[in-house]
Amino acid sequence: MLHKIAFILLVIGGLNWLLTAFGWNVVAYLGDTLAMIVYILVGLSAIYEVVTHWGRCKECAKMPA
Repeated sequence: MLHKIAFILLVIGGLNWLLTAFGWNVVAYLGDTLAMIVYILVGLSAIYEVVTHWGRCKECAKMPA
């Protein structure tokens, strides 16, 4: 379940970066405090995915070590 939540947060973060490139920072519209919480959650999700990725990814499991 934690993997799914982290994945969703990473997608939200990635889409926000895409929109920021075109001048629309959607998360910033949430207000300073809520935006900071979202940014922290996205960052923690990235760390979680980096740490647990090799054990979960079916594609990476096929690659030689």
